[in-house]
Amino acid sequence: MIRGAGKIVTVFIGNRDRWHGESLYNAIVQRARASGLAGATVTEGIEGYGANSRIHRAALLELSTDLPIRIELVDTPEKIAAFLPELEQMVTEGLITVADCEIVKYAHARDEGVSG
Repeated sequence: MIRGAGKIVTVFIGNRDRWHGESLYNAIVQRARASGLAGATVTEGIEGYGANSRIHRAALLELSTDLPIRIELVDTPEKIAAFLPELEQMVTEGLITVADCEIVKYAHARDEGVSG
């Protein structure tokens, strides 16, 4: 169980971004899991813009819109620091931020003594 000081990495990319033929957000989640990071969440936005200041938005008639994607990764400062170089290599266009956080609880039902 992880508790105490942590780091949260937030990655902002587009849903069209690719890494070796697969979606970049999926590749990041898979690499984070393989690296043993505590958790990852991917959220798709309905509108946003990035470094090029071009607005991307969801529209019913536009199937090819490059919607914003936010990926959040959480773990100890040491594990995040070890993962950052790989993440920086993967994200060729987008934004990566790192912030301090306090991990209050990180548990699976089995950790709590609940059977299921």
